[in-house]
Parts: sequence; C-alpha cells; structure tokens
Amino acid sequence: MPGLLRGVARTAIVAGTATSVSNRVSRRQSQRWAAQEQQQAPAPLANPAPQYATPPQYAPPSAAPSAQGVDRIGALRDLGELRAQGVLTDAEFEAEKAKILAS
Repeated sequence: MPGLLRGVARTAIVAGTATSVSNRVSRRQSQRWAAQEQQQAPAPLANPAPQYATPPQYAPPSAAPSAQGVDRIGALRDLGELRAQGVLTDAEFEAEKAKILAS
C-alpha cells in the first residue's frame, strides 16, 4: 500500500509541476507578444497638423497573422506540454516540431 501511495503522490507532483511550468511559459510568452505589439504600434500624435503641400503617404496594410500561424503556435504549445509531462522524448519532440514548422 505505501508503494501505491508513493506512486500516486509522485504522479500528482509531476503533473502539478508540468502544469505550473506550462502556465508560466504561456504567461511569459503572452507578455512578450503584448510588449512586441506595443513596440510596433505607432505612437499617437499630440497635435496632428494637416499637411497640404505633399500628398499623404500611406503604408501598405500589414499582413494579419494567418489562422495557420495560430494553429502552429497551439500545436507547438501542446508538444511542449507533452514533453514536459514526459509523454514525448526530446528526439520525438524535435521531430514533431520540425514537421509543424515545415508545414
């Protein structure tokens, strides 16, 4: 009976640690993305003056992230969680990651 309890406790600790690490990585990554978006956003002008001498210059619209890009991020996040939980080995993780990034 003590061996069974030890195994259950170990599983709970590993799962809890993996979840904690995964959540921390997700939060850190979302903070990085938010910081990048703020840096890329144009600063608002305090007192915009109309320019009549030259025609306005328009920048081409930036490409929005594709749905496929979002799917790749989710797939990579899932792979990372599986590796953190010990379901995938490092070699399996790298192989699957290469397939996702190549698509």
